[in-house]
Amino acid sequence: MNTGTAAQRRRDGDTVAGVIRQWRSVHPGLDTGPMEIIGRVNRCAALLQQAEDAPLRRAGLSRAEFDLLGALRRTGDELTPGELARETFSSGAAVTKRVKQLQERELVERRADTRDRRVARVRLTDAGRALVDGILPEQLAYEKAVLAGLDEDGHEELTGLLSGLLLQLEGRLGGL
Repeated sequence: MNTGTAAQRRRDGDTVAGVIRQWRSVHPGLDTGPMEIIGRVNRCAALLQQAEDAPLRRAGLSRAEFDLLGALRRTGDELTPGELARETFSSGAAVTKRVKQLQERELVERRADTRDRRVARVRLTDAGRALVDGILPEQLAYEKAVLAGLDEDGHEELTGLLSGLLLQLEGRLGGL
């Protein structure tokens, strides 16, 4: 059995394939090619969000909160709320809310910049650093299990394809 046939069977059986068949029956000449990709990416994202990242949930964290803590940990520095917004692809208001919640849980500290008191700086507390360092291996193991259906070649191919799409979108849509 060749890979193309197996891949086609997978595409014919997923939820988006049913949606595409419905659109084609109502609009036979409609090019549904973009929907075949974007619909599947959106569906995958929705299912991954519904799964709610079990290790994070057990730690009482949302994905967005963990992303903020992770940004502080991986940069190893204090960041301004604006820098955190860029690092986490979030709005300033969302970052402000998350910082406040994480500060109440004593996972981050917020202080005024020494040169400009109007600028806030956010950093991990020791408890925040320990939480990130403790949960990251478990979170990565969870994500690996989610992707367990992909063999190494499929993993590399999907990584490359998604990276190419992301670079294209960031270049085209990033400035909007």
